[in-house]
Amino acid sequence: MIKKILKWTGIGLLVLVVALSVTVAMRQNLKYEAPYPDIALSTDSATLKRGEYLVYGPGHCADCHGKVDMMEAKENGDIVPLIGGYQFNLPVGTVYVPNITPDKETGIGNIETKALARALRYGVKPDGSVVFDFMPFHNTSDADMSAIFSYLKTMQPVKHEVPQSKLNLLGKVVKAFLIKPVGPDGDVPKVVEEDTSVEYGKYLANSVANCRGCHTKRDLMTGAFIGPEFAGGFEMESIVEPTKYKCVTPNLTPDPETGRLAGWTEQAFINRLHGGKAIRHSAMPWGPFKRMSDNNLKAIYRYLQTVKPVHNKVEKTLVEIPA
Repeated sequence: MIKKILKWTGIGLLVLVVALSVTVAMRQNLKYEAPYPDIALSTDSATLKRGEYLVYGPGHCADCHGKVDMMEAKENGDIVPLIGGYQFNLPVGTVYVPNITPDKETGIGNIETKALARALRYGVKPDGSVVFDFMPFHNTSDADMSAIFSYLKTMQPVKHEVPQSKLNLLGKVVKAFLIKPVGPDGDVPKVVEEDTSVEYGKYLANSVANCRGCHTKRDLMTGAFIGPEFAGGFEMESIVEPTKYKCVTPNLTPDPETGRLAGWTEQAFINRLHGGKAIRHSAMPWGPFKRMSDNNLKAIYRYLQTVKPVHNKVEKTLVEIPA
């Protein structure tokens, strides 16, 4: 009797495993619908200048999409080829950053602008599959989106084949059941007027520079936010010694006891952002942020003074990983 029970239990478990495996496999290529933003390319010189500033400044595209072996140039804020290839080792697998030069074989040269815009705004790739939510451009204005793509399309095409991202078993399960397209939070503005206001700082910190994305705890499997906004504590592997060190983002809220910016003046904030990298392990895009204008940094500083204070002490921003 016991043998029969064990036998049928084993058969039942096998059936469940096979059914789950088949379901996970079938859900790897789910297709999603999302609108195509009405984003038009422009050859206007002011638009292209704005695009270059966003790409190599607050939007910090170069930090991930820039040529991998040009780290020093990226940290200096230099203009580098956006040929991709940077490798992120995540709990769900290995993710490679794509080539976003207008090369027609290995880059974005053959992808319609509206399809690229849909991927950034609604998290749906040109083929209809889902984008893992790690980029902050869902609420980027139509004008800034146009400037970014208009500039990217004028760049020198570079043929550079990037490996396909590889999900592990956990990653495939997560993609099958947990990952959904993420879209805008509210109405997306056509244009956001550039000034030094709190409102413009909010736009930059949340929808362009991604301060929120790194200074808020996130689930590295799904990209979901799991901690208080701007309160820090998000752990990222070192960009130079990922097996030995990790960096922990500081608390940027105006908490008087644990906020990193407590006691900082506006000018001190500007000076620090223009000062560049102090910890070589840091994944923060110091090079691109060095290119940001004083007025943009003023706006971000003023906005950060208005976010909800959170008491969250980050003891160390650089932590050695136990052997």
